[in-house]
Amino acid sequence: MDLLIASTGSYPRIGDAPEAQRHRQAFARRERGELSEQEFEAVQDRVTEEVIQEQVEAGLDLVTDGQIRWYDPISHLARRLEGVEIDGLLRYFDTNCYFRQPVVQGRLGWTGPVLLREFRLARRLSPRPVKPVLTGPYTLARGSLLRTTAYRGLRDLTLAYAEILAREVEALAGEEVPLIQVDEPSILAHPEDLDLLGEALGRLAAAKRRAELGLATYFGDAAPLYRELQRLPIDRLGLDFTYSPKLPALIAEQGAEKPLALGLFDGRNTRLERREEIFPILDRILPRLAAPSVHLCPSSGLEYLPRDRARAKLETMRAVRDAYRAERPDGGRR
Repeated sequence: MDLLIASTGSYPRIGDAPEAQRHRQAFARRERGELSEQEFEAVQDRVTEEVIQEQVEAGLDLVTDGQIRWYDPISHLARRLEGVEIDGLLRYFDTNCYFRQPVVQGRLGWTGPVLLREFRLARRLSPRPVKPVLTGPYTLARGSLLRTTAYRGLRDLTLAYAEILAREVEALAGEEVPLIQVDEPSILAHPEDLDLLGEALGRLAAAKRRAELGLATYFGDAAPLYRELQRLPIDRLGLDFTYSPKLPALIAEQGAEKPLALGLFDGRNTRLERREEIFPILDRILPRLAAPSVHLCPSSGLEYLPRDRARAKLETMRAVRDAYRAERPDGGRR
């Protein structure tokens, strides 16, 4: 079994060094009208290159663009749709980050790919495979305010977002990407909507062509839904172990129907994990997995950490993976 280390999504835009303040300074200048949109885009390109390089130097097998252009996970795509206005700030789960809430005023309309240009830039800049990430239709609908009779409620809005995101997936799949990740943290708090999520993801899966469709869950305990999550129309399931202390025992007991992404490294805690913590979990889980590869990754995006600690977190992942490979050449299989 191949243990691959991967980014989960976001990466800090800003660091302590003066050159790592570039994005913050450019954003402030743009807000004051001192920087054109084109000039600001050029700065974002440079910061994207920097964070990709940090991931590559840390030894990741699968990187992301760090979501440098994302103001937040909810409004990044929604603000570019017809029928949507962007309102005030709301807290994003139990983090210290906020998102601007989309207000759906009319029927949603897709005006063209949002993520395609970002992916193409990242792929051009990266010597390693790049994983595009998008917030899923259910979480977008949960984060939106519905002020139109065009949709009757959460179900209609979720499926409308799914139709939009299917077009984003189709555009990315045309680039022959190996894996497209869909983030759905909201489902863990609303297990009653698993059937709705499955219907929505089915529309994305129909557009993915040969790409894998990965589902990332975090900020909640996935253990109660573990069996049901694997039955969704996805190709890889990402799990946040920091909220789910029962997951190792559950996976050891039940195995896995789908390849897994193991979020064993806390994306919201500066403390660096030790091999003594990770090895026993891998020893329990890996023998029960039949997939040819498993991803080791942070439990969530890393934007919640200082930039130097985010990089140290990735380097720790690589060190733990390399040590495990050296000591368990059979991949932990018994």
